[in-house]
Amino acid sequence: MELPAALRQAVDKTLEGMPLPALKQAADLLSRRYRAETRDGRLHLSDELAAKAYLATRLPATYAAVRASLGRVAESRPDFSPRSLLDVGAGPGTALWAARDCWESLRHAVLVEASPAIRAVGGNLAGHAGPISARFIAADVTGVLPDLQPAELVMLAYVLDEIAPDEIEPLIDRLWHLTEDMLVIVEPGTPAGWRRILSARSRLIEAGAHLVAPCPHQQDCPLVAPDWCHFSRRVARSRLHRLAKGGEVPWEDEKYIFIAASRLVGERAGARVLSPPQASSGMVRLKLCYAGGVAVERLVTRRDGASFKVARKLDWGDAVWGEPE
Repeated sequence: MELPAALRQAVDKTLEGMPLPALKQAADLLSRRYRAETRDGRLHLSDELAAKAYLATRLPATYAAVRASLGRVAESRPDFSPRSLLDVGAGPGTALWAARDCWESLRHAVLVEASPAIRAVGGNLAGHAGPISARFIAADVTGVLPDLQPAELVMLAYVLDEIAPDEIEPLIDRLWHLTEDMLVIVEPGTPAGWRRILSARSRLIEAGAHLVAPCPHQQDCPLVAPDWCHFSRRVARSRLHRLAKGGEVPWEDEKYIFIAASRLVGERAGARVLSPPQASSGMVRLKLCYAGGVAVERLVTRRDGASFKVARKLDWGDAVWGEPE
């Protein structure tokens, strides 16, 4: 997956003239803070250099994860055509660009972000996101949110990993209150990210939300540690991206996990593919989470006829519609 052309061009313009040594140093510090899930009271994106390092090294992967998550929502709710977006903990507006790419209906966006540096960068990028009218608001997600209007689509992407565990449920409650239709939460695809999504999932179910994706059911998650639910998206790296991260491979795989919940009941998948299918001559081995609330491995062979033809085309994260045989 690549960034949309308008966003890629705006990012390239923002990064023009950046000294590579300073960018690499800032990218390394940023990467270490994200990997360690550092919570020391400081913003990860605390200054202009950190904000630009984020654009060079983290924006493409975060965009890919958010865009893939929204794509799953669109598959499950083809009737959903949001005109308004509220993105809390918006960073440089990653979810704005992903939602813009997913739904042509989007017209208005409010983005809540604490860091002045990343708000400045994001505001500059949003100027290229027409026909959407986007407005950044200064606020900390764990503090008192400003007087916000509800939106059809509410986003919280890569934020829960930056706040204390006891702050997760109150934040979910506030966001659900602001959700007219769809709330989508995206986290890193780590065991810790999965546990945070499970906490949000339970809270939303208690509030009466209807799960849209990826879960095909509203029962307890059937996976047990050390196993965990997550997905992956391959991301194209630009030349500057490779230089800033000291990598030579022209791509990277971003692992992520998400939950999408709606106030409306939609069609639910019969199953979800939980890991990369293992295919060999005449057979496909699948790990599936079923609508009945169980996760099992299934071997589909050529003798299964139509089911085998379907299984051969499935990928990690795909929904299986109807009732799997």
